[in-house]
Amino acid sequence: MKIGFIGAGDIAKAVGTQLAKAGHEVVVSNSRGPDSLAAIAAPLGLTARTVEEAAEHEVVFLSVPWSKVPSALRAAGDLTDRILVDTTNPLEAPTFEKADLGDLTSSEVVAGLAPNAQVIKAFNHMTPESYGEGPGLAGGRKLLFHSSDHPDAHVVVAALIESLGYVPINLGTLAGGGALHEFPGGPLPARTFLEIAPTP
Repeated sequence: MKIGFIGAGDIAKAVGTQLAKAGHEVVVSNSRGPDSLAAIAAPLGLTARTVEEAAEHEVVFLSVPWSKVPSALRAAGDLTDRILVDTTNPLEAPTFEKADLGDLTSSEVVAGLAPNAQVIKAFNHMTPESYGEGPGLAGGRKLLFHSSDHPDAHVVVAALIESLGYVPINLGTLAGGGALHEFPGGPLPARTFLEIAPTP
């Protein structure tokens, strides 16, 4: 599958590297342009492109600091029918205070900024280090949660998660499920959940 990342931070590098190792074609981008990423991307099996080029892929990951979400989506251009994987959380350094979202989840805000995309919340609830360590831990497989209002997005992202060796868990809609694995606030993030195979 061809996958683009808007953003090239720790989550993008950790998840993007695993996707590339699993055989997917992965492009990363940032606001400074591909030349700023070439030396970082190539050793990880990734390709550096512009934000607009990354957004042309069938699956697009949004992996930027929360305050950069509006400008990143403007730079991405038309995302009609793209599956937009929202890995963001509504806080950032130095205060790490949750942004005021009113009654919305952060992914509902993202969906409002990209109304023609199929937004799905995923790859947001573990640390970059946990993603970087891979799907296995203590004899089990890590669970990855996903929430979306679009059934097709659930199917595609669940398949991506399985291709990496994780266990996909569909939590339902952006409003319902998204609230469960949004950080901060939800009960599921910053923890590692495992599927343990039963002992024969």
